[in-house]
Amino acid sequence: MKLIKIKRKTRLEKRFTPKMGKLHTNVTYIQKRLFNIIPIETVHKYRETYYGEIKDCEDCVLSK
Repeated sequence: MKLIKIKRKTRLEKRFTPKMGKLHTNVTYIQKRLFNIIPIETVHKYRETYYGEIKDCEDCVLSK
């Protein structure tokens, strides 16, 4: 049995970009989990655009 597993989780979030304004997009988080229950750290998070491009979430600022 492995102690640490990698899991992907997708959820809908509100984002803000200067060019497009307010944006609702699916954000995928890649997390390391202990016993597949307790999240240890977020390794990477990214979002997919309307045109199918993959972008890093550090490009856009979280909406307030």
